Amino acid sequence: MKLSTKRRALLVNGVLAVLLVAGAGVAYASLNGESQEPTTTGQVTRVTRGTVLATVSASGAVESAKTRALGFGTGGTVEKIYVEPGDQVKKGQVLARLDDTAARESLDAAKASLDAAEDGDTDTAAGYAEYISARNAYREARRALAGTVLKAPFAGTVTAVNGTVGGSSSGSSSSSASSSGSSGTSGSSGGGGSGGGGAGASGSSGSSGSGGSGGFIELADPNKLQIVGDFTEADVTRLKPGQAATFTFDALTGVTAQGKVSLIDPVARTSNNVVQYAVTISMTEVPDQVRLGQTTTVQVVVDQAEDVLAVPTSAVTTAGGQSTVTVLENGVETPRRVEIGVKGDTLTEIKSGLNEGDQVVRRLTQTNGSQGGGFPGLGGGGAGLRGGTGGIRVPAGGAGVFGGGGR
Repeated sequence: MKLSTKRRALLVNGVLAVLLVAGAGVAYASLNGESQEPTTTGQVTRVTRGTVLATVSASGAVESAKTRALGFGTGGTVEKIYVEPGDQVKKGQVLARLDDTAARESLDAAKASLDAAEDGDTDTAAGYAEYISARNAYREARRALAGTVLKAPFAGTVTAVNGTVGGSSSGSSSSSASSSGSSGTSGSSGGGGSGGGGAGASGSSGSSGSGGSGGFIELADPNKLQIVGDFTEADVTRLKPGQAATFTFDALTGVTAQGKVSLIDPVARTSNNVVQYAVTISMTEVPDQVRLGQTTTVQVVVDQAEDVLAVPTSAVTTAGGQSTVTVLENGVETPRRVEIGVKGDTLTEIKSGLNEGDQVVRRLTQTNGSQGGGFPGLGGGGAGLRGGTGGIRVPAGGAGVFGGGGR
């Protein structure tokens, strides 16, 4: 017996409805059953115990914290130069000298005048005044003779020789730019050479020296090194003298040096609308391979917590003053509120809310299938059979066989 078209349609729809309900039931059971294994889009890691470090960094060129721009104590013609840039010298070593013929003659004349004054009547006011004048002239002549010889005031490296044999010397005295300031680079700021006139290797203002044009010979101590780095106004609020620092060098793979913050410039400098402060960071130990002028990056430890529970900083989300992490428990990821301490570069201290060994992930998970939380493998969420208003519904948030759009 042949079935009518209407009865055949009803029968087909009934079969489809039964299959849909059965499939939805299996999917719902799979979604909520014990066999579900969620996947995570982030890395799973465990809560560990260790040290959390927070740092700020800057780059700069290695310079000496102790420099001198040396000049002769008198004017004259350069007779001899004993050193050249790069030479290592000892304290007291003769570096250069002037022709001292005129200075010796002046000293001899001053000595004769002093002898005559001493033999005169020094009991009278006039005689005593003559003696004092002769004595002062003799002392000045002796200083002038000593000023024709240029000696190293400390052991170091010759960084520049600003004169030639046969040339003249203006007779400017030596000047210092040892580690007292934080701005300026060696021999650049204020045209002061390594400390003369303007800012020297480390002085923010430098000592007054050889006419603002550098010394005849410039000397630096390679065993007392530092950099002057620029830090943003946000970073500088976390810095203070004495904080530990670590240096790395562009040209020296694997070489590091230790140091500390020695001076923070109290006056900001603005460049391209960015407010920065110059900070002097001294090396407390200098590796043999490190040279003046090398490019280095320094990291300053601004906060530290030792032997604490910690998770990757990227696993912590903070909003509205509350911090949370996503914990993996029995295969299910659950947000958990935590109290954090030091927020480091790679790790964040956890004061409460987690235990050592807990598993945390960096992002929320999603199950296989749609991101809208529908049944896995059944298409779009929240829809029944495609078509009119009489379609069979599935649980809220689930997925119809044909995707969204049905009601």
